[in-house]
Amino acid sequence: MFEQNTPRTTFQSGVQHLELIYHSIVRDIRKSHGNAFLSILLNMLQAAMFVISFYVMFTILGLRSSAVRGDFLLYIMSGIFLFMTHTKTLGAVVASEGPASPMMKHAPMNTLVAIASAALGTLYIQVLSMVVILFIYHTLFTQITIEQPIAAFGCLLIAWFTGTALGVLLLSIKPWFPRFVGIFTTVYQRANMIASGKMFLANSLPGYMLAMFDWNPLFHCIDQARGFIFINYFPRYTNLAYPMYVGMTLLMVGMMAEFYTRKHASVSWGARR
Repeated sequence: MFEQNTPRTTFQSGVQHLELIYHSIVRDIRKSHGNAFLSILLNMLQAAMFVISFYVMFTILGLRSSAVRGDFLLYIMSGIFLFMTHTKTLGAVVASEGPASPMMKHAPMNTLVAIASAALGTLYIQVLSMVVILFIYHTLFTQITIEQPIAAFGCLLIAWFTGTALGVLLLSIKPWFPRFVGIFTTVYQRANMIASGKMFLANSLPGYMLAMFDWNPLFHCIDQARGFIFINYFPRYTNLAYPMYVGMTLLMVGMMAEFYTRKHASVSWGARR
């Protein structure tokens, strides 16, 4: 009330928003646990449990022969890391603060900051977990070689980008259809356990099965990442242009819908539910 607003330059406003995003990222990371270190450790343990469970499943079912020639655990981790980054980013963005949230009553805070902090916080945790797990596996078990690490990391960023874009779209319609968004998010995340293609290679699928998976941007990201990781695999049926176009389209539509929702959302909407 008694604070005097002073004009800010574009640079000062940008620095202020970056500082606000940083503090929001720290807040998002500490949501799952009061201790930030334990919050990150829990995510690492979850990723490790995914890797172990899929390794056991592949071994029991005798599916190791269908994997690409190379390190088998690296093959599993390449799919799991991209899958977790995509789905967790989607869930974090959908669960971020909406236009009717009490956090939006604070003057510098806005929905763009909430979305950016949720997406970047998830990316930070997933990348850190991936680096630590790969480092432990490389130093304690066996040496691994990634043929094109920068390009493979780019595929991880594209998987994160598509998850963010879809999350923005779902967040924009969440005040209008909250139950639908919740059900759709859960179904999409569960369906990607198979539809992401992390358990098989696109080159090994027959044509009628390939048509069941190539609609999924994450399927293209995982298959292309394995092409950059392993020297013995060259993906023929996927590309990176498709997930990029899908991500940009979803983000554009989502931002327009979010702008419209922000102008019309009200706290009283939740009173009737």
